[in-house]
This record gives sequence, C-alpha cells and structure tokens, in this order.
Amino acid sequence: MKNLAVAIDFGTSKIVTFVAESGSYHRCDIIGASTVSYDGFMDGYWNAPDLVDQAIRTSVAEAEAKAHRRIRDVYIGVPGEFCRVYVTEAQVHLQGADPRVTPADVESVFKQATDDIMPIHGVIVHRSPAWFAVDEGKKTMEPIGVKGSALRALVSFVVADEFFLSDISRRMRQLGMTVNGFFSSSVGQALLYLPPDERDRVSVLIDVGHLCTEIMAVEGDALVFQKVIPIGGGHITADLAFGLEVNMDIAEQVKRAYSFDTAGQNVGASGTSTNRVAEGYPHDKVAPVLEPRVDELCEFIKDALDHSGVHLDSWSNIYLTGGGLAMINGGRAYLSAQLDRTVRAPAPKAAKFNSPVYSSALGLIDLVFGSLEAQEEAQGVFDKTAMFFRNLLKG
Repeated sequence: MKNLAVAIDFGTSKIVTFVAESGSYHRCDIIGASTVSYDGFMDGYWNAPDLVDQAIRTSVAEAEAKAHRRIRDVYIGVPGEFCRVYVTEAQVHLQGADPRVTPADVESVFKQATDDIMPIHGVIVHRSPAWFAVDEGKKTMEPIGVKGSALRALVSFVVADEFFLSDISRRMRQLGMTVNGFFSSSVGQALLYLPPDERDRVSVLIDVGHLCTEIMAVEGDALVFQKVIPIGGGHITADLAFGLEVNMDIAEQVKRAYSFDTAGQNVGASGTSTNRVAEGYPHDKVAPVLEPRVDELCEFIKDALDHSGVHLDSWSNIYLTGGGLAMINGGRAYLSAQLDRTVRAPAPKAAKFNSPVYSSALGLIDLVFGSLEAQEEAQGVFDKTAMFFRNLLKG
C-alpha cells in the first residue's frame, strides 16, 4: 500500500505545498504541488501575520486540485529562522564481561547528550549522530557490535521555536487541518543534496533565498552548524530598484538577466544585448549597483564559515542552492572566487522541480517519507516526532 503525505514548506517569499505518494523507483512521487507568494518572515516573526492564513489556504487548495486529493493531515517544515542547532559530545561506559556496543548503549549515549544540552528553550525536532567511536577507534555510523570499554558520540539537536510550532498548529486547526509532525526544512535539504560519502568529511550547503541566506554544515547524518544571514536575493533586487530608479518588477528582471561573466554589453536574458527588458541597462551601469550587495553577502558567508567551529578540509565540498544567487548567471562562480573555494551545484533531485527555488521543499518531503519508511521498518519505533507533536499540540 502506498503512503500519501502532504508537506508545507514556508520560505521567506513563498509557501510551497507538495502532495506526494511513495513511488516504485523513487522514495516518493509528487502528484500535486503549489507555490504561493506571501510576505514571509524576518527576525522570528511574520511580516504580515494577518495574511498568512489566506496564503496557506490558497496553497493547499491549489495542491488539492492538482493532486485530486483532499488534504486534512499535513507535515510542516520549520524554517531555519525558527530553529537552533546544539551539538555535544557524550560518552557512556560499556558493561559486561565481553563489552560490545548494543542498541541500548546507543540510546544511553543519546540520553546523555540530551541531558548535556538541557535546559533549552524550544522543542527538539531532530536528534542525529554525526559519528560514533568506541574507545579511541575510528569514527563510524554503525557502532553496534564493536568491542571496547566506552562509546562516544557527537550528537546534533535541532530545536524549534515554540512560537512557530504553536502559531502554525493553531492556524492549521482553524483551517480544518491536523499537523502530523514538524521537520526541519534545513535538515531535509542538507541531507538530500549533500552526498552521504561527502558528509563523512563535512559538507556545506548554502541556500540564498529571498530575504535571508542559510548556511548548513553536515557531518554524518547530523546538522552540525547552521546560521541564517539576513541578506538574500530580495535585497539585491531592492538595491537595483533604488540605484536604477525602476520598480521592483523591472529590477527583478534586470537581476535575473544579469551575468557576472558579461562585460561591456547590455544585460539580456541570454547574456546578450538583444533582450528588450535590458535595453538601457548596460553591464557597467548595473554592476556597481548589484555587485556590492553580493560582495557583502559573500563576506558574511565567509565570516560565518570561518567562525563556525566546524573544520573544513580542502576536500570538504560546498554547494549553492536557492533562487537568490544560484539563478543569476555566473553567481556560483562569483561566490567561489570570493570564498576562494570551489562551490558546486547540487545534482537535480526531481525532473519537474529541479529549480534551486524548490530545494527546501524537496528536502522536506524527502525527509518526511524517510521518516515514514523508518517507522514502518521499526514497526513504529523510530523518531516519534509525528505522534509526539500530534499529542503535544492538539489541545
């Protein structure tokens, strides 16, 4: 029997609703989707709280119509703006005459890590290992059965703000829907787009959105660093609107038509001077307005990585996604030059939704189905996030 799930992802400029069912060849197939613009959020609050319900209602209704399914139960993605990441190393001693790591030992080291980070403000939505090690042995993700005297683990906790959880739960109840679970959108997209073999040596995903930029570093299965920078593609557009004395729509078109690789010619959608939108906006007029803001963003990203506490080796890969910079011609190469590191483009994960603007929503729905699969395999004894939140927030 196929599983059906609905995930709602809240970006800084749009709400994306995906209706998906478990697939034969892929983890899930998206059978209905909608993207609705709204005013988003900033500094932990909605920019236009009175308009959020209508945006949700419209997004769900459009997804229902495309999927030919009625939506009553949903999973919600918690944006990075409303999350914090705690990382701690914990250790437990192994017991017995011939001590080997058991599942109970793994749970014990998780409990020790949980105790170490308490008290916290918020609700833990993810608890994941970056690595395990027995005594001074090699780091591994599969410690069960290894002989030794002590089990160590680096454990990451993603903690969601109670404001977002309670506010969204209330809004969904008023709209006649039930929240089955909350998942970190950051965790979802980082695990989806950063290859597992590269996460063993720490990899970074940078998502430049509309109003903010999120930096995510992953080791093993854990988000070990996360930072939100309050600069995004919308600020670049606003600078163009002010500097070129045009409205925001024209400024957005100029931004999308711009090329960091083009010099001495008008900016066109194809990098040439033939596009009508670009007439009157030569490269040497746009660059002094656009590039200082991008330079500022790059400097913030570099500073965040330098002070992250995460060691990035020369072989640690960095990837760029999101619609704020990746969709500008030459944007990835420009960021690479500013960081003095190779910045890669993630491999596409969906044929119909391979644009960088959908990376967060795709990561969320993949994480939801991964959790559903794990629950089935463990007969319901996996990260009990869905049931926990249903009981906690249904009142």
